[in-house]
Amino acid sequence: MRRFVIPFIALVFAPLLFAQNLDVDSLLGENWYGLYLNGQKAGYSYQGVERNGDVVEVTEDARFQINMVGIRQDMLIYVQRNYNLQGDLLSIESKVVDPSGTSVFNGVVQDNSLLLKSTVGGEDKEHVLPKPKESLRDSVKHSLWIQEKPKIGDSLDFSVFEPMYQQEITGKSFILEEEERLFEGILTKVYKVKTTLDVMGIDSVSYVTADGVTLEDVVAGIIVMRLESEEQAKDVQYSNDVIVSNAAMVDSPIEDPHGRSSLHLELKGPLNESHLFNDERQFIEAVGDSFNFVANQISLEQTEIPALPITDETVTEWLKPTTYIQSDHPKIVEKAKEIMGDTTDAFEASEKLCHWVDDNMRSTFSARLTNALEVIESLEGDCTEHSVLFIALARAAGLPAREVAGLIYVQGAQPGFYFHQWAKVWVGKWIDVDPTFNQPLADVTHIKLAEGDLMQQARLIPIIGRLSITVIED
Repeated sequence: MRRFVIPFIALVFAPLLFAQNLDVDSLLGENWYGLYLNGQKAGYSYQGVERNGDVVEVTEDARFQINMVGIRQDMLIYVQRNYNLQGDLLSIESKVVDPSGTSVFNGVVQDNSLLLKSTVGGEDKEHVLPKPKESLRDSVKHSLWIQEKPKIGDSLDFSVFEPMYQQEITGKSFILEEEERLFEGILTKVYKVKTTLDVMGIDSVSYVTADGVTLEDVVAGIIVMRLESEEQAKDVQYSNDVIVSNAAMVDSPIEDPHGRSSLHLELKGPLNESHLFNDERQFIEAVGDSFNFVANQISLEQTEIPALPITDETVTEWLKPTTYIQSDHPKIVEKAKEIMGDTTDAFEASEKLCHWVDDNMRSTFSARLTNALEVIESLEGDCTEHSVLFIALARAAGLPAREVAGLIYVQGAQPGFYFHQWAKVWVGKWIDVDPTFNQPLADVTHIKLAEGDLMQQARLIPIIGRLSITVIED
């Protein structure tokens, strides 16, 4: 779950500093913000604008301090965007520091392109991408806009390049209303601004004073960035357990959860069409103010299993390496061959890879920007690391595989449905595979709510910690 939350926070909370206009001297300044997840302090962020000669530097330095089942985790996301005095983007420097190491992204504008150099899992890569449309005005979008005294209903388009996603994200902001709030003991006029990031379909609400100061950002109702003093912002006590606090608990344990042939649930919460996945294994539909979920254990008895490598053009897209799934790296290719041996049967290959990941990975909780190359070196992590490594090995073996996220039932002292990540592989049809729990055919307690990479999984953010689940005994 945390793999897509962290980079998304960095994207949504791009610098929102005070500014009168594009007169550079008026842009200079800094603010500190406390970061909250579901009402609990999870970190803080420094945001500043400085002038260094003919370059304007816009900086965000965010620190996260969270608790994962009693284990304290620290993570840093640093981004510096550089512009010329006319507001044109010159370069972007970004890094993520987590318990597994440091990932670095550096982009430089060259004519009509952006040369992006990345170091992820110790592997250096270069990408030539289209020149972003982003400008300095996009970095201080709300502040400058509010200075123009927009009316209720007015809208503003913007774009921002995100190095971790390696693409430019567009969005639109709307003035919802004007209200008055106490700010530093003074009743202050505040604009309520709604923002939507197009590709993610996620809304945020900002409260900006008439002077252009962003007092608070609320993302999907669960993530809050609040203006605070430096001392107050840095007061973080690792109290937010992101594993337990975001789970959907059940009143009583589910009988034989992993051996059941079917499962019927009632889900309540802010689900929308983008979360409703229906396939052979699961069916989910809206019924009034709740959602009906039914899962059945599938069989491969009538399936014609293909031989590897898979060449079906409808699924070969899922054989390609990515920044975080380095399936073409020699270490991963070599390990896949070692595990596979002489196996050519697609399902048998998937089984072998699933068992190998389960047998060789040490389960730990860790807040990190996961990538397969780091996992193959450390052989430790939670569901994210298990699934990312499995997918990389599968692709290296010629077996199409992709990421899946949602919820899974976990027994124990606090039985409930916890956020989880697993995989889908193509063996003549798509099947769900869970290497974390050593399930070549995932059991019926898996509730798929997202499918795809980091960008697609970010659609889960609005429902984190906001679902309730009732088991229906048929």
